[in-house]
Parts: sequence; structure tokens; C-alpha cells
Amino acid sequence: MKICLIAPTYLPARRANTIQVMKMAQAMTVLGHEVFVTSPLPPRPPSPCWERGESARAGGEGEPWDELARHYGLQHQFQVEWLPARSWMRRYDYGYRAVRYARQRGADLIYTRLPQSAALSSWLGISTIYEIHDFPKGRGAAMLLNLFSKGRGARRLVLITRALRDDLARRFSPLPAPPFTLIAPDGVDLERYVNLPAPADARAALSLPERFTLGYTGHLYPGRGVELLLPLANRQPDVTFMLVGGEPDDVARMRAEIEKAGIVNVILTGFVSNAELPRYQAASDVLLMPYQERVAASSGGDIARYLSPMKMFEYLACGRPVISSDLPVLRETLTSENAILLPPDDLDAWVTAIQELRTNPSRREALARQARLDARKYSWEARAEKILEGL
Repeated sequence: MKICLIAPTYLPARRANTIQVMKMAQAMTVLGHEVFVTSPLPPRPPSPCWERGESARAGGEGEPWDELARHYGLQHQFQVEWLPARSWMRRYDYGYRAVRYARQRGADLIYTRLPQSAALSSWLGISTIYEIHDFPKGRGAAMLLNLFSKGRGARRLVLITRALRDDLARRFSPLPAPPFTLIAPDGVDLERYVNLPAPADARAALSLPERFTLGYTGHLYPGRGVELLLPLANRQPDVTFMLVGGEPDDVARMRAEIEKAGIVNVILTGFVSNAELPRYQAASDVLLMPYQERVAASSGGDIARYLSPMKMFEYLACGRPVISSDLPVLRETLTSENAILLPPDDLDAWVTAIQELRTNPSRREALARQARLDARKYSWEARAEKILEGL
């Protein structure tokens, strides 16, 4: 098929939704489909290649494709098109342009997380898959979901978790039965997690201190675990805490907090491209996922109820023991066999679990072994194949 993926936000960006869009585009390309992605044109070009007028396309060697490949950890090429978007029009103009572009290109299928495009393309009778990661908020979002569902082109409604499906079913009862309504958690590039170095070797390659290391990767927004990580580091000064990621302002704020508290065993790397991420995760003896009961998204909303974080699947594939907050939605993937699940606000429980893993290598290996096995179910290609089956 010829598939158009309509990205909801600018490319490239550090938002998780852009990573997910690009990983799905690559997965569909690997499955043999002709894929092209549309993105809103950023108001400020992120690199000189956009300023030189190359923003119209990225589908061959050289910039801007090389920049996208590095940023998102891509190995397979597909085309990207940047379309004008006026911020004050709240993506309605871009959503229309993207659907029109898909029709001009002869797309057999539109795949999108942008509700404006999903509603329009479905009503125009274009085969459309609409993926949702959060509960529709406000009358406009609910209206667009209804327009999509009633349109002639609606083919699939993809939901990220069972929790989201259940809440949508209560609000928009009844939801169409499978295969129209599908639950598809996020995924992982399994091939990038094959033959990773041992933790000590990975630390040596990255010039990191050689001692027991606890790793965290991702943003530093409120609710992601910052509230717990610094107290944990303060309680265990002989262990390295490596925090990978974060926007510059968040990293600077955390660095100031660390210095004020006199904590000396925390490493802040700042942003690391997705292509480099497995090396940093491999440098950890244990990977941490200390989500709180309220978790901020890049937009500022609370996403704790419907989380399906990409780093959870990366952690599993990395083959390192995982310690995670015990949130109901995370139990859709994590179990007592592939992770240690703890109350998000119980500092003593986290300290005890870390010490247990530190002194019990056989327990670490058992958790890591099961994590690797479970990760096999969550490749991006398997996800894309499930979503496109029958279309």
C-alpha cells in the first residue's frame, strides 16, 4: 500500500509522539509499503538544510534525511514532506493540507494521531487509521472523534492501552468491536538491542565512572520520577545515578537542585539522540522508571492513567533489571517476573529494592532474562503488522 503518516507536531523534535510516528513509518517501510510522512513546517528551521529550501522533501542520502536518521535512530529511508502550518489555526489548516497532499499523492491509507486529519479524511472516504494516546478533552476533540468514526473512510481506531479503551467505551459507548478498535502498546527497535556490551564495557566506552550504576532515560517533566531520583541518590552515595535526557531548562534546574543539596553521585547527560540511547541504557546495571501518580506530558496534561512509555519497551529489550512504579496501566506490560514494581512514593522500598539487586546478581539476571523474552512481543514491525492486518 501507499501510506501517508500525518505527524501531529514538528519534525524533528524531542517529543515522544514524533519518535513514535517515525518508528511506525520505518516499520511500515520494512513491511514493504510505500510510506511518506507529513509534518508541520517549524516556524524556525532547526538546521541550515531547511533554510536552503530542502524542506520540501527528505527521502535520499544527505541532509535533511541524515539529520532525521541520527535524531530518531532510523535505518530505513522513507519520504518526509513539510507543510505550512499557522499556529493560530490550531492545526486545522495543516490537517487539511496534509489530507489534500495525501490525496494528490494517491495514498491508499492515511495513518494519523492528528484528530483534524482523521476526521476530514474519513469523511472524504479515504481509508483512515486514527491512533489515540489520551482521552479526548473538550467538545472539539470529542466531535472530531465522532466525525472520524462515522465517516466512510474509518478503518481502525488504535488505542495505546486497555485503560484508554475502557474509558472511551464508557464515554462513547459502544466502541466498534475488533478489529476496528485495536489495542496496540508502543514498541521498540529490537535489532538495536542485540549484542549490547556488558554494563562495565558500556561505561568504559562512554568514559563513565566504573561502579554500580542506576540509569534513567527520558524527559525530566514533573511526575517522571525527578521527585524520587534525587532523594534516592542522596540515600545511596556509593552508587552512580545516570539521568539521560531532558530539555535544557529542565537539566539546568535539576543541576541547580543537585548542587544545592550537595549530591555528588548524579550524572546529567542532557539530550541524547535516539540513535545513541541504547549505549547509555546498556551502561546501567539497573534501569529506573519512577513515574508518579500524576505524570506531565510535553503539553502539560496528566497522562498517568494511559501511559505506554517507549522507554519501558527499550528497558525490557536492553536486558537490564527494571524497577518501576506500580501504576495500574504499567501492569498491562510489566509483571513481577520482568520487573520490580513498587509504590511510587515509598522511598524506603526503592532503596531496599536497589540494595537487593546490587547484592544479588542472580536476581538481576533472572529479571533481565525475562525482560528480553517479553520484549520480543513489542517490535515496531509486529505492531505495524497487527494494525494493518486485513487492510
